[in-house]
Amino acid sequence: MLLIHGGLWEDIGADRFWGRTGVIDGLERRGLTVIAPDRLRRAPDWTTEARHIAEVVAGLVDAPAGGAGAPHADGHPLTVIGGSFGCAVAVRLAVEFPRLAGRLILAWPAALADQFTIVRLRSGLSRAGARGTVLDALLGTAAVPSATDAEVALLDLPVGIVPALPPTPVHPRSAVDALLRLLPSAVELPGCPEAPRPEFTPHLERFLDSVAAFADS
Repeated sequence: MLLIHGGLWEDIGADRFWGRTGVIDGLERRGLTVIAPDRLRRAPDWTTEARHIAEVVAGLVDAPAGGAGAPHADGHPLTVIGGSFGCAVAVRLAVEFPRLAGRLILAWPAALADQFTIVRLRSGLSRAGARGTVLDALLGTAAVPSATDAEVALLDLPVGIVPALPPTPVHPRSAVDALLRLLPSAVELPGCPEAPRPEFTPHLERFLDSVAAFADS
């Protein structure tokens, strides 16, 4: 299982997002092998992020990260879980490397659902040093910032979607509904607050049970 953490040009690594929240240990207790790399800091676009993750995975399983993607060492594709803006990386990874992802779980998908959110994120990224084409590349306004709706609709793999409860401006219910429309075979998994928010802790075991069951289905 490949975990892709959230954040957008923020100092949020895999340990803070998946490790300290208990997700990695919980999945391993359920018998799953977990890969949880750090994303690129301040990547210029989503394709660069996806290629970085593919290269890390290829190095860990001793397989080439060619354009078609690299399968897991046992010959089977990975279940890929994206959290928050990590969902954008996960979708781009599935588009660019279709052999790598066998199942996709989009937990608390982040989207730019309204102008206030767009302005706020654009301002924050600008203060962090993003300019022009980088801002445009990161702040896509489709259902997933990293892909067109047409690219998402062409994904041919099982997809589970975990809504953020309660919804937030960055994790709106509309993002879940848009993905369910684009992917008729997608299933909605039990919702919960997003990691690494403190409110996530009481929901940890249910989250782990639902994603592990989806991975094994």
